Amino acid sequence: MPKDPAGRLIPGRPSPTRAVPSAIPRPEYVGRAAPTPNTGGDRYSADEVERIRAAGRVAAGAIEAAARAIRPGATTDELDRIAHEHVVAHGAYPSTLGYRGYPKSSCTSVNEVICHGIPDDTVLEDGDLVNIDVTAYLDGVHGDLNHTFLVGEVSEETRLLVERTREALARGIRSVAPGRQVNVIGRAIESYARRFGYGVVRDYTGHGVGRAFHTGLVIPHYDDPNATTVMEPGMVFTIEPMLTLGTTEWDLWTDDWTVVTRDRSLTAQFEHTVAVTERGAEILTLP
Repeated sequence: MPKDPAGRLIPGRPSPTRAVPSAIPRPEYVGRAAPTPNTGGDRYSADEVERIRAAGRVAAGAIEAAARAIRPGATTDELDRIAHEHVVAHGAYPSTLGYRGYPKSSCTSVNEVICHGIPDDTVLEDGDLVNIDVTAYLDGVHGDLNHTFLVGEVSEETRLLVERTREALARGIRSVAPGRQVNVIGRAIESYARRFGYGVVRDYTGHGVGRAFHTGLVIPHYDDPNATTVMEPGMVFTIEPMLTLGTTEWDLWTDDWTVVTRDRSLTAQFEHTVAVTERGAEILTLP
């Protein structure tokens, strides 16, 4: 596992870019420096929501497939290969591949990596945690989720961080309701995380998703008084809290993607794509 003398993660060696069959439609941003700005808003018809659900189901299946290979000795590149093959086998495109130049079909974030870890020859070790983030593009829409997994035998502190981050996501989802401002989501997450002294990352957020990978809608995971967008039935977005055992300050690796906690404390994340309904929220990224 690539580490420096202090035991901190360092970049490994990624494998060549994986191919996607030419018959699978690409998102508009593939081969371009940046996506076209979204102009379609964040509300969707019932038929469009079902298309997002179908994409989300493919992404969720890819995470399930990759998770079965998690063990001490596995590499993050191997997890990416499995996720990639699952997505393309279902006629979908792995949304991260080629998004603003990102080179892989998933993000694999180990230990102190908050998000956007690039799969490479990093070897998972007993006691690690690893987050797998997959988005699938199918029938013109994206479905996005991630889960954090334990590797082998882990410490009680690590287990509780992962368990409580999953619960923080659940509480954020339960707070969704039409007529409420989106800051209630972060309020629910932050108030729960503070019980245990966890940090809640502020600079990386949930986002609108569907016709675009990131629509421009921001969903903070803390109680942001500026997050005044009112939720309406048919809106679709992700909720994806990132909790840490230490600081919420972060450093960015020279690859311009990998975000790590500045104090190198452990961090965990869970994410679902949800649709606002008349009564609350419906998760669209279940297997």
